[in-house]
Amino acid sequence: MATLTGGPRVLLRQLRETMAEPLGSQDRLNKIVDLIADNMRADVCSFYVLRDDGALELFATHGLKAEAVHMTTLRLGEGLVGLIAAEAEPLSLDNAPAHPSFAYRPETGEDPFYAFLGVPVLRAGQTLGVLVVQNKDRRVFGEDEVEAMLTTATILAEMIATSEFDSLIKPGSDIDLRRPRTFDGLALAEGIALGQVVLHDPRVVVNNFIADDIDAEKQRLDLALEKMRVSIDVMLDHGDMQPSSDHREILETYRMFANDRGWVGRLMEAIDNGLSAEAAVERVQNDTRARMLRQTDPYIRDRLHDLDDLANRLLRVLTGNADGLGKELPDNAILVARNMGPAELLEYDRTKLRGIVLEEGGSTSHVAIVARSLGVVAVGQAESIVSMSEEGDDIIVDGATGTVHLRPTPDVEQTYVEKVKLSAKRRAHYLALRDLPSVTRDGVKITLLHNSGLVADLPMLNETGAEGVGLFRTELQFMIASKLPRLNEQVELYRDALRIAGDRPVVFRLLDIGGDKVVPYMRSAAEENPAMGWRSLRLALDRPGLLRTQVRALLMAAEGKPMKILVPMVTEAFEFRQARMVVQKEIDRLKRAGETVPTKVELGAMIEVPSLLFELDQLLPEADFVSIGSNDLIQFLTAADRANPRVSKNYDPIALPRLRALRHIVDAARRYNVPLTMCGELAGKPLEALALMAIGMNRLSMGPSSIGPVKEMILGLELEPIRKSVAAALADGSDGVAMRDLLKEWVDRQNLPV
Repeated sequence: MATLTGGPRVLLRQLRETMAEPLGSQDRLNKIVDLIADNMRADVCSFYVLRDDGALELFATHGLKAEAVHMTTLRLGEGLVGLIAAEAEPLSLDNAPAHPSFAYRPETGEDPFYAFLGVPVLRAGQTLGVLVVQNKDRRVFGEDEVEAMLTTATILAEMIATSEFDSLIKPGSDIDLRRPRTFDGLALAEGIALGQVVLHDPRVVVNNFIADDIDAEKQRLDLALEKMRVSIDVMLDHGDMQPSSDHREILETYRMFANDRGWVGRLMEAIDNGLSAEAAVERVQNDTRARMLRQTDPYIRDRLHDLDDLANRLLRVLTGNADGLGKELPDNAILVARNMGPAELLEYDRTKLRGIVLEEGGSTSHVAIVARSLGVVAVGQAESIVSMSEEGDDIIVDGATGTVHLRPTPDVEQTYVEKVKLSAKRRAHYLALRDLPSVTRDGVKITLLHNSGLVADLPMLNETGAEGVGLFRTELQFMIASKLPRLNEQVELYRDALRIAGDRPVVFRLLDIGGDKVVPYMRSAAEENPAMGWRSLRLALDRPGLLRTQVRALLMAAEGKPMKILVPMVTEAFEFRQARMVVQKEIDRLKRAGETVPTKVELGAMIEVPSLLFELDQLLPEADFVSIGSNDLIQFLTAADRANPRVSKNYDPIALPRLRALRHIVDAARRYNVPLTMCGELAGKPLEALALMAIGMNRLSMGPSSIGPVKEMILGLELEPIRKSVAAALADGSDGVAMRDLLKEWVDRQNLPV
């Protein structure tokens, strides 16, 4: 039996020194694997990282071919490395190639190696990677070597958790820790909460892994345990926790765990093996979580929350961070935790707490019971959300569906903002206007429609009284998914949207990605100006398989009913013809297959590229309808990035030059008798909506929360005199007229609620 060259403490001290050196991430990893190989007399030491897509990537090696680093991958459960990652258990073999799970990767050059020891790299019980040593000769790795590898793995886990690790991520890698994420969890307490991430247990970094004085470490642990138990007793004596309290029984169980002799005994045993008190807690917590997370009994898994709560609290006491409990919260705090015991939840300021998101929480867990009693929005089983979150990240918690949006895209955030706004105090006022026809005082009918993108916001059609959906952004489904949605998944989404809308029309815009709408699984080369780059229809025509699949899904979702499809970012009329050919081919394909096709398919073009204004005579005879995307159109007309406030604020979208361009489209659509809808942000602002109506635009699509204010303005409006006034201003050769000021004068004159 082989032993470590200098014992486990020597290796740990060397690793600690390496972590403190001013090295880059890759150089530090390379030195770590070199040290481990040297101390363990191993011919090979390799470190694999579990990527976001479920593959294990070789990140560093001593002894295998250097060119295999960042090239060799194994799926979770594949090979010995994949087996260790899946089971979160060490594996020691004297003849690795003979194991049934052995998977050979020729590019690594690992042919001559037989002895094998691999350990999982765990963080809070979750597998982050695998650390491996190998030897040419058959040998048995000793218990001290296994222990040293497990402790080393803990150090590597901390390294992965730091922002420094991001420097190893190559452009185009599947590891993208900062992209928007959506988690489909379990609804624990209903409601909707928008806010900022507050990590319930900000990671306590354990720097001291070695027990220089074992007796002193045990004494530190005893003192910390006593301090923690006292804090629990104090909480039980709190006014909310009197015998009549519903929470009392839960906290009594919690205190029982805090005094469990078996748990304390394992901590002491870890210190006896040479670990510091903090490292002992870290090791016992990791091992316990790794085992309990793989249990199928929901009761056992729920008890893990209480044990984890204790370990986290104990770590903070040992590291002097105990005062972090119950820390000051932002006004819109949403707690994110791997788990949370009821005691810690009750320590937070409930006046600022908006929601809770847990990785494991079940509906019968103690913290879920407490959350419901406090009226706090809660979602559980949001897998791996802690490792993907950072303090202060924007987050949305939908307690009705169990959905959590981390770092939501602006469109997703706006959707939920609209939902929250509708539930505010003016909701009742606008609800009273729901069934009134949207007609001005002088008899002009204005069609009001929703902009949408999530099935979750479609039920608001019933609350606002909108006549349909003028723009359904299909790209949101692609942006929040971790992989390309399949045909059946797309069909299901579109079918649900049509079902909820009922008899009201829904206009589905084809996939509009690229630019600021990043899809993680469809990466392309970086562009200096992505808003004017490979995006939207340009991308779709270059990827015909993607376009045809989406069109097929839309046609199938109609189930024989009419279907409206909007083609985004048309630059020239011939592109619209190409899109129409794709639609027709898919219709013919479904007919040949005996599938039901829509009774009528209307294909529209989105006008948002200025060059199309000079091809309206070619486009409009071929389009069933058109829609204006004011966001991009105004941006391109002014050459001002709408996301850059330094320039975008200088160009009023309803100033004379932009309003003339919009009226040009209105006039052309009227000549060809083609329905025209405004789908951009302009339509949802009462004064801007007034400008659009004044130039003859009678179909406006907007966010749901804008329907009420715009409709209220319409009902009090006499439009014809304003149209004449605006027409005169547009015809005037000078640009001296300030359109916004002109409209405000009419607002005041007619006493309009703008």
